[in-house]
Amino acid sequence: MKFDKSAMLLYAVTDRTWLGNRSLSEQVEETIKGGATFIQLREKELSFEGFVKEAEEIKKLTDHYQIPFVINDNHEVAMAVNADGVHVGQGDMDARELRKRIGDKILGVSAQTVEQAIKAEEDGADYIGVGAVYATSTKTDANLVALETLQKICSTISIPVVAIGGLNENNILGLKGTGVDGVALVSAIFSKLDIAKATRELHSLSWEMITS
Repeated sequence: MKFDKSAMLLYAVTDRTWLGNRSLSEQVEETIKGGATFIQLREKELSFEGFVKEAEEIKKLTDHYQIPFVINDNHEVAMAVNADGVHVGQGDMDARELRKRIGDKILGVSAQTVEQAIKAEEDGADYIGVGAVYATSTKTDANLVALETLQKICSTISIPVVAIGGLNENNILGLKGTGVDGVALVSAIFSKLDIAKATRELHSLSWEMITS
C-alpha cells in the first residue's frame, strides 16, 4: 500500500503503558473509529513471536478499515505479517539498505535536521517523521526540533511530513503554518479513557491546523 499524504493527518503510535484491562487491538480499533488515519505499532520489549502475533491482530483491523499500517524498527516483523511498511529512526537500519529489503512497501524515516530529511528522501523514504517538536514523556532522550527547522524541512523535501513529540490537544494548533501534513500522537490518544472521543477531537484540531 502506498498512500496519499492525507493519511498523515492523524498518525497514531501505539504504547502499551495505558492498556489497563483493554487489549492493544481494542485500543487501536477505538482510535481508528475516532478518526486515526495511520497506525504505527511500536514495541520494544516483546519477543519476535509475541510481536508477530500482536502485529497480525492489528493488521486485521487496519486491513478492515483500509488505513496504512507500519511497524516501528523491525522489518522482519513487517515482512512476516505483510504490514504496509516500516518506520525507522536515525539510529536504526540505514534507510537505503532497508528500502532494498522491503521492496515497495511504505518506508518512514525520523529526522531532526534538514540534512537528515533530504538524505532520507534520497534513500527512498515515503514520508518523514520530524521531532520531538515538544518535550515528551514517551521518549525522554529525544532532542527537540525547533519549529523553524520543521518548517524548513517541510519546504525543502517533496514527500509528506508528520510532526511528533509531546503533541496534544493543547498545542497542535501551534504547528499552523509550518507546512506539516499531520501529527503523530502517542499519549494524547492512548492515555485517555475514551480513546475514540479523544481521537475525534484531535482529528478536528489536526484538520484545523493544516487548513487554516
